[in-house]
Amino acid sequence: MGGKRARGKEKWGWEMVSNQGLLTLVPEHIERYAMAHTTPLPELLEELIAVTQERFGQQARMLSGQLEGTLLQMLIGALQASRVLEIGTFTGFASQMMAAALPEDGQVITCDVDPKAIEVARSFFERSPHGQKISLREGPALETMRTLEPGFDLVFIDADKENYVNYYEAALPLLATNGLIAVDNVLWSGRVLDPKSDQDRAIVAFNEHVVRDERVTQVVLTVRDGVMLIRRK
Repeated sequence: MGGKRARGKEKWGWEMVSNQGLLTLVPEHIERYAMAHTTPLPELLEELIAVTQERFGQQARMLSGQLEGTLLQMLIGALQASRVLEIGTFTGFASQMMAAALPEDGQVITCDVDPKAIEVARSFFERSPHGQKISLREGPALETMRTLEPGFDLVFIDADKENYVNYYEAALPLLATNGLIAVDNVLWSGRVLDPKSDQDRAIVAFNEHVVRDERVTQVVLTVRDGVMLIRRK
């Protein structure tokens, strides 16, 4: 969940794109072109975007959106994944995108603490053709993670930034042999270059933590607000 705040697009180069109200680090016309040439969203998720914008306002920018959601689907397909762990549900957009890419017996376990967002997510899970694959755990994610068995093919981290290192360390032992960790917001609207707030510094600290970790290899993608893909060596 992003918690992304504007800092002036003339400096960082992000734009609000399409009716999804999303942040991007690339020029708006390029982002629109990319979206136009990416598999479109189902109607239910377009409705979810609209409801999220109506109820959460600027916080709707925390949605993963079409490009990132489809990237997650591609990763699930490439991994032939069956178990996914998501840290940070928000209104459940990414949960549904990932569940749609899983086999019928696949499972997304998703964690969140915000009752208002959870209410919206559950209402849309009930209407989704893939909702039976999603298990929403309400409560602190680190507590939930301590109860889970290893073997997750993909772990998607997109929650409170101050805990990113903790989520990462808790996720590594839960990974399947060829599993991936995907981490959102690692470029943080460019503020990683000039950190001011505690959240800014938390993202910088997380990125440096992973770079120094000799157990893994990683790549940062300039999709949306920056996505880091991590796997064990």
